[in-house]
Amino acid sequence: QVQLVESGGGLVQAGGSLRLACVASGGTFSDYVMAWFRQRPGKEREFVAGISWRGVSTLYADSVKGRFTVARDNAKNTVYLQMNSLKPEDTAVYYCAADLAPVLGRIRTTTTLYDDWGRGTQVTVSS
Repeated sequence: QVQLVESGGGLVQAGGSLRLACVASGGTFSDYVMAWFRQRPGKEREFVAGISWRGVSTLYADSVKGRFTVARDNAKNTVYLQMNSLKPEDTAVYYCAADLAPVLGRIRTTTTLYDDWGRGTQVTVSS
């Protein structure tokens, strides 16, 4: 089991930026595919971005492509989400998740395929 703790959320104006971080403890971080999900008010949790074991491959939801960047530092057991050009519709609780047994290292977008989750960090974008 991996413990995940997110940080970096907050209140920002539309067009602004935030950088989220997720620190993992337990297990071998570099073995895991890591992802960010979000849950907007009244909506189901949705995939935002994911990154492969060594950061070679990334995957983004269409809604954030070109604005968000996911990265990882395996030496620090940390995955990041740089969010630029934020919009009010980005307002959500953002969760970090770990896929402990990725199939061929693929980044998957289904919530049920991720094993461990952080508690989330609130991001609020004002118009």
